Amino acid sequence: MIDEKNLETEITVDLKNLYRDETFTDMNIATVRRLKPIKPDGTFDKSRRTLYIGQASIMSDSGPLPISAVISANNLKQAFKRFPETLTAEIEKIKGELKKYQKEQESSIVTPGSREESGIIIPGR
Repeated sequence: MIDEKNLETEITVDLKNLYRDETFTDMNIATVRRLKPIKPDGTFDKSRRTLYIGQASIMSDSGPLPISAVISANNLKQAFKRFPETLTAEIEKIKGELKKYQKEQESSIVTPGSREESGIIIPGR
């Protein structure tokens, strides 16, 4: 979060890390962003790689969940070809993280008869 008092000193632009952002879609599920590295004058920066980022939304119990992942590709055609495997791997990674989080939350639930129960007054006992 940006502190309003320090607003002028906290906002900086990294002129050595500029990209031109182009978006491509199949109008169905796949969106690929091509980020071309540029110099501050807007010319292509050949010393850095072009990045491809796949984006999609999946439906969850809470509604649409945006997913994005960097696609290892050398061109746009290759990025779209690798889109399904890259996004599927990202979804599986997120599922694993959710299961881990759920287990952590379940282990922190206080159940009757547990040590954490001491000092807690339970109605009906």
